[in-house]
Amino acid sequence: MAAGKEIRAKIKSFENTKKITKAMEMVSASKMRKTQDRMRAARPYGDKIRNITAHLAEANPEYRSPYMRKVEGNPKAVGFIVVTTDKGLCGGLNTNILRALTQQMKEAQSAGAQVQAVAIGNKGLGFLNRIGAKVVSQAVQLGDRPQMEKLIGPVKAILDLFAAGQLDAVYLCYTKFVNTMTQEPKVELLLPLAPERLETTREGASQYAWDYIYEPEARVVIDALMTRYIEALVYGAVAENMASEQAARMVAMKAATDNAGNLIAEMKLIYNKQRQAAITKELSEIVGGAAAISG
Repeated sequence: MAAGKEIRAKIKSFENTKKITKAMEMVSASKMRKTQDRMRAARPYGDKIRNITAHLAEANPEYRSPYMRKVEGNPKAVGFIVVTTDKGLCGGLNTNILRALTQQMKEAQSAGAQVQAVAIGNKGLGFLNRIGAKVVSQAVQLGDRPQMEKLIGPVKAILDLFAAGQLDAVYLCYTKFVNTMTQEPKVELLLPLAPERLETTREGASQYAWDYIYEPEARVVIDALMTRYIEALVYGAVAENMASEQAARMVAMKAATDNAGNLIAEMKLIYNKQRQAAITKELSEIVGGAAAISG
C-alpha cells in the first residue's frame, strides 16, 4: 500500500497546514479589533488639528503656507508616500495598492514628471526597488501598531522636498478600511493641501472673526501646525492600512483553512476508495484460492 502511505502523509500535511492557518486566522481576528480601535482613536486628533489649522489659515490670510503652493501646468516632479505591509499572506491587499500606484506613476511619467517615493512597509519598498524608482526615505518593521516616531523622519524628507520646490505634488497611497470583507486602495493628493481638506468639521464650524496672538510669529506657528496635520494624515493612512491588513489576512487564512478542509476530505475519500479496492482484491483472491482447493 505504497500509494496509501503517500495519501496518509498528504492528509497529515494538510491537517498540519489547517492548524496553522486556523491559528493565524484567530490571531488576525484579534489584532484586527485592536487595529480598528487605534484607527478610530486617531480620528478625533486629526479632526481637531484640521479645525485649528483651518481657523489659523482664515485668521491670517496674508500668509500662505508653502504646503498650499500650487503649480500651474503639469507637475515636473511628483512624490509618492507608499503605505504597504511588512508581511505577506494577506491576499491581494498589496497587489491592489501597488497596481494603483503603478497606474498613477505611469500617468505622471507620461506627462514628463520625475518620480520619487517614500516607502512605508517592506512590500512597497521591495516593489519600488524592483521597478527602479528613486526612494528618498523608508520606514519598515512598524510592528502591529503605527508609531509616529518612526514615521516623522520619512514624512519630513518628502515635506522638505515639496517646501523647497523640488516636488510639485505628493500623493498618499494606502488601503482604506471599509469593512472586514472590503478594503479599498486609495491614491490621494496629499500636497498641495486642497482648501476643502482644511474645511472645519461640524463641531468646529463656527467662524472666527478675530486674529490670534502668535508666539514666535504667525508663519512659524502655521507651518508647524500644517506639518502636524500632514503627519496626522499619514498616521491615519498607516492605521487604516494596518486594519485592512489584519482583515485581509483573516479572510485569506479562513479561505486557506476551508480549502485545506476540502482537500483533506477529498484525500480521505480517495484513501478509503483505494483501501476498499485493496480489501476487495484480497477477498477475491482468498475466494478464488478456496475455490481452487475445493475443486
